Amino acid sequence: MTEWATPGEISDSFKALGYLADEHISQVVYLADKLQKPILAEGPAGVGKTELAVTIAKAADRRLVRLQCYEGLDEAKALYEWNYHKQLLRLQADEGKAWDDLEGDIFGEDFLLTRPLLEAITSEDPVVLLIDEVDRIEIETEALLLEVLDSFQVTIPELGTVTATSRPLVVLTSNNTRELSEALKRRCLFLHISYPSVEREREILLARVPELSESMAERIAKVVRSVRDLKLRKAPSVSESIDWARTLLALGADDVAAGVTQDTLGVLLKYQEDIERAAKELQIPDEE
Repeated sequence: MTEWATPGEISDSFKALGYLADEHISQVVYLADKLQKPILAEGPAGVGKTELAVTIAKAADRRLVRLQCYEGLDEAKALYEWNYHKQLLRLQADEGKAWDDLEGDIFGEDFLLTRPLLEAITSEDPVVLLIDEVDRIEIETEALLLEVLDSFQVTIPELGTVTATSRPLVVLTSNNTRELSEALKRRCLFLHISYPSVEREREILLARVPELSESMAERIAKVVRSVRDLKLRKAPSVSESIDWARTLLALGADDVAAGVTQDTLGVLLKYQEDIERAAKELQIPDEE
């Protein structure tokens, strides 16, 4: 497992993996590691919040355990559940035994199905626990996370309390679709990740699409920024910006000309009204 001595080391290790972290991101990751505090990464969809957790895991040489949040997520899918089919087979095989003898058998670890939270806690090796899109779960479900984030232990009535032998490095992501509870925020180091500046997006494009020329990367970054300034249902993410750059290269374009741009807006935008608005309002002069 990799240990970081400074935030600068984090920036360098991330850059080697193709993730360009600014000083603020590197510092928050460094403090989260040293203080053993979760990171709450908030910002628009597609700015690299999930990729941050993936990169931390790679750079720190830790396994990534991911809990994808969604409406209706409950304890059985987030924490653990019992393998009822296996339990039933055991009951049928041991038919005739007293319940007191069977209960201790079928509620053992062999019949336990671990879900991401319990998997992260019981892992013998350090892991990065990604709790993705935490704003999609109900407020009541946050209580389940609070117990884990407070003490990194889980109580299973049939087995007792399970405590983490190695504390996970936790990253929670939020697209800010609803306000998270103060109790959850209080336990985390807050990190807001917004759309990158033109200069940083140019650097990201060059890192992720090395075939691009510097001038074309800058032109793409400027056009994407202009598109994001429009009133859209969904602004293009960084990953869509990268896909667009690769699309232009695949079409043999050596510049961002108006015709090529309008013909490929479907790569950058995902709603027809956004494509029509961008095609109407976006003016991209041809290079002379």
